Amino acid sequence: MPNNSNAKQTAEMTTDSIALSTTGAVQENGRVVSGNAAPVEFRNVSKLYGTSVTAVDNVSLRVEAGELVTLLGPSGCGKTTTLRMIAGLEKATNGVITIGDTDVTALPATDRDVTMVFQSYALFPHMTVLENVSYGLSMSGLPKTEVRERAEGGLDLVGLSGYGSRLPSELSGGQQQRVAVARALVLEPQVLLFDEPLSNLDAKLRRQVREDIRDIQTRLGLTVVYVTHDQEEALAVSDRIIVMNNAVIAQIGTPRELYEEPVSEFVADFIGEANILDASIENISEGRALVKLGKLRLQLRAASEHRPGAVRLAVRPGRILLGAAGEADSLEGVVDKSTYVGSHMEYRVATDHGTMFVVSQEVSEVYQPGQDVSVRFATTGPVLLSPETTPT
Repeated sequence: MPNNSNAKQTAEMTTDSIALSTTGAVQENGRVVSGNAAPVEFRNVSKLYGTSVTAVDNVSLRVEAGELVTLLGPSGCGKTTTLRMIAGLEKATNGVITIGDTDVTALPATDRDVTMVFQSYALFPHMTVLENVSYGLSMSGLPKTEVRERAEGGLDLVGLSGYGSRLPSELSGGQQQRVAVARALVLEPQVLLFDEPLSNLDAKLRRQVREDIRDIQTRLGLTVVYVTHDQEEALAVSDRIIVMNNAVIAQIGTPRELYEEPVSEFVADFIGEANILDASIENISEGRALVKLGKLRLQLRAASEHRPGAVRLAVRPGRILLGAAGEADSLEGVVDKSTYVGSHMEYRVATDHGTMFVVSQEVSEVYQPGQDVSVRFATTGPVLLSPETTPT
């Protein structure tokens, strides 16, 4: 590929596909689309607006080459600002940002090899699909034959071969989003950024397009940073998830780690649903805590910061087991509400430790409102939360 970085960057800015080494390539019908993955690193990065608003507070993180990492959190947590600092659309107030071996902290967006896919698609309505995908390549000064081959290869890659002559208005929302992805891919960036890419799609399309994005990322070995507030979407597409809250990182981990081992009440409640229970640690030995919850004694893994005394537990609804009243080693409960939702049952169960939300896969024999039940926990059920979330 010729060295046309300035023209390429201008084209990327114009098309709203803003240009953030392991190399991967996928051949589609004789045409090759490549990935040029590079790692991204933040070292003690902060972003302040004025003197009183801190959007990102002393954040350090690393996204490895070829990894898909999702920034997840509620509105105002700092995830979009973090993404925009990678793109160069926001300038860091403090800290260092690197892409590959290059310090890009002070570089403008036009000097970064990054592309961004926005939730609004940002397609030119008067151009055909092929022209939209070709636009950035055409502006880079590549030969017309190469531009067409790479653009058609990009459409093949996202499953839109044969759609090149259509206008964006003749496509569904999911197809328009795929065109936006193809337009970004053909520029072969070091880092590909997604800003809430599925928020305009209905539930079924979201599921399909997220699978397509994950498949393309894996096949090309792309470095992807993905922003969403949708927990299910983050769990489905990510190698790792960075959960943010109040401008800082709350926890980093794989989807399974975050779901099964949340460190705080915020993470436990934000990633899926969780029952938060007050308990007490009686003693700790060799990394295991003896925890008292009513008449139950539980042996749970303890972190170095845990001490004997008050503590909170997080228990996922699917890790709570209901049984006939009076079973040994259980808590007493009464079913407040019983709801059939097709694939499973949902219960609200009143106990001396508060109302618990319970999900059961057993749908043939159900518990009725007002029925006495026993409440137990699966072996991998309760998790100790960090002391910071424990009330004094």
